[in-house]
Amino acid sequence: MTSFVATVRPSEYVTILDLSGDLDAHTSVQLERTIQDLIQKQHYNLIINFSKLNYISSAGLGVFMAFIDDIRAKGGDIKFSNMPEKIYQIFDLLGFPMLYEIYADEKEAIEKFKTSAAS
Repeated sequence: MTSFVATVRPSEYVTILDLSGDLDAHTSVQLERTIQDLIQKQHYNLIINFSKLNYISSAGLGVFMAFIDDIRAKGGDIKFSNMPEKIYQIFDLLGFPMLYEIYADEKEAIEKFKTSAAS
């Protein structure tokens, strides 16, 4: 098992959250606290970069479901990027692509936030 790290990286239009390691029932609390902290600081446009995430459990998936309605109600969104194939397959199996925008590249997700803000 690899330890889990969630690193917050501010960008011009969004806040990027880089995930690495294993996101499971034990480590999902850390992600939950990080997203709560971002919401309290009024960071509502989030990109979750999964490029270094090795594993995600149902508890990890649940963290995203717990916050999406609140963030969208505040005019923001959560977009996903850089998902390894094995992580994407889990999200796809559970229908997440119908609820979340998933981008191959972080830059694409940033551009989507920019164009949404301009319209």
